[in-house]
Amino acid sequence: MELFNKSGVLISAVLVCVGALIACQAQENAIPSSTVIEAAAMQIGPTGQPAAERRLQEWADQGSPVAQRELALRYLSNPDKRREAMQLFERAASAGDAQAAVGLVGMSHEASNTVSSSSSAGSAALSAGRVIKEAATANYIAR
Repeated sequence: MELFNKSGVLISAVLVCVGALIACQAQENAIPSSTVIEAAAMQIGPTGQPAAERRLQEWADQGSPVAQRELALRYLSNPDKRREAMQLFERAASAGDAQAAVGLVGMSHEASNTVSSSSSAGSAALSAGRVIKEAATANYIAR
């Protein structure tokens, strides 16, 4: 009888440990708070932190508007990634991030001032206007 009690305790302990590991794994995939995301974005800095940038990309892919905005801000300094920055700003603004809407307006204004890309500037301005209108009708923009 004593052997049965010891094995029962051992099995219970193993099940509790497995449950704790599953809970930890589920928390790893959760999107953190805005302050955690913004702190991670600040860690990237001008020299770059590949691990922090990858983490920011993961959160953006999971649908975090704050991560999308922060990643878009990071991409603004890279001319090759400006189109991706515009798309990230659009996604974040559509999800209700007012700062992303401001970034989107800035990018569309900058594009409209560029003489060489007049056709893309027009589409960028239309896109920015559409997203901001959607955000305003959903009461996302602070009044």
